[in-house]
Amino acid sequence: MKTLDLSTPADASRAEPWLDAERYWSGLDAATRHLDAPVGALHLGALRHNAADMLRRAGGKPIRVASKSIRVRAAIDALLALDGYAGVLAYTLTEAIHLVRHGVEDAVVGYPSVDRGALRTLATDPELARKITLMVDSPEQLDVVDAVLAPGSREEIRVCLELDASWKAPVLGHLGVWRSPLHEADEAAVFAQYVERRPGFRLVGVMSYEAQIAGLTNRPKGKPIDGVVNRWMQSQSMPELVERRGRAVEAIRRVVDLEFVNGGGTGSLEATSADPSVTEIAAGSGLFGGHLFDGYAHFTPAPAAAFALDVVRKPAPDRATILGGGWIASGPPAPDRLPMPVWPAGLSYVGREAAGEVQSPMTGRAAVRLGAGDRVWFRHTKSGELSEHLNAFAVVDDGAVVDEVPTYRGEGQVFL
Repeated sequence: MKTLDLSTPADASRAEPWLDAERYWSGLDAATRHLDAPVGALHLGALRHNAADMLRRAGGKPIRVASKSIRVRAAIDALLALDGYAGVLAYTLTEAIHLVRHGVEDAVVGYPSVDRGALRTLATDPELARKITLMVDSPEQLDVVDAVLAPGSREEIRVCLELDASWKAPVLGHLGVWRSPLHEADEAAVFAQYVERRPGFRLVGVMSYEAQIAGLTNRPKGKPIDGVVNRWMQSQSMPELVERRGRAVEAIRRVVDLEFVNGGGTGSLEATSADPSVTEIAAGSGLFGGHLFDGYAHFTPAPAAAFALDVVRKPAPDRATILGGGWIASGPPAPDRLPMPVWPAGLSYVGREAAGEVQSPMTGRAAVRLGAGDRVWFRHTKSGELSEHLNAFAVVDDGAVVDEVPTYRGEGQVFL
């Protein structure tokens, strides 16, 4: 597999090409026109910009690569080759095993695993057990491991305690995501003591993901009131978390020597970096720059990844139907979960159909000019949905395809 090189800085003498929509999208279209749709493209200059800007925003704290937002080994390897990126936050144990077997030295599984086959593989392989850390927040998860192989008949399993980072707001209640049941510092300390007493496990880290800050836009397009409310909520939630997380980490450190304390995400790099209890930050979505991240006030990633589909029919003079399009992002069903048509400019979905699994009618001024065989470019919403629909990305630099890198799907891997 060829490796992307993200170390070369962008040419500072030239304005970022993505600021000129006509130049940028026309250039991607021309560079990839010889490829059959669906076409996935990675713009090398934009990738380099995003990788460097994420490091700037992290303020010197290392970034653990959130692989679920990328799902391209070449891109993960390229990030890990840069100073400032260290380790992977995987989304399943089978994925972590796959990455470690292909050279990754440090993988934390970001979600608990009860995959008995994968746990047996981990527990019987000294190298995997040394390089992979499981996420835990309850005794039952440890019981599953012991049921696969009892302590003494397996490798010691590294584990990371997840601390709930949501905010229990006055009146509004729970704000954030439902993850760990361990919310208070004393709850985390008691569980850390429990893990420390269990044979066959070693507690090495703490993680907490402040989704209400990292994953919630604070300047959503066309929703100024939502932006005001979200910014207020984040200004209240982050100080509460810093204080509570600090107490929890301090209490846990009285029990064990921690190797790392992980927090944050692409949307909170600055705020999480300022938390003195955090030693590293998880982030990944900002590399490809989905359109969800246009809704943040404090950073703007380049649209480094995009995909193109073909027009196949004209059901009416002012309509153009493309083949495919329903590459929907996770989260609450809403229009902002749909891919955004960006080129040619002036396209929109038909309200009653939106983005379809096999066809998506488009309307708007540009639809009048489109005919069978023409191509439409889209930006994905937020994270890994591109790689789940593509076997490979064409890497574009200086107006030409310079490489092709497979996705997990293109490697024949499906992890969730």
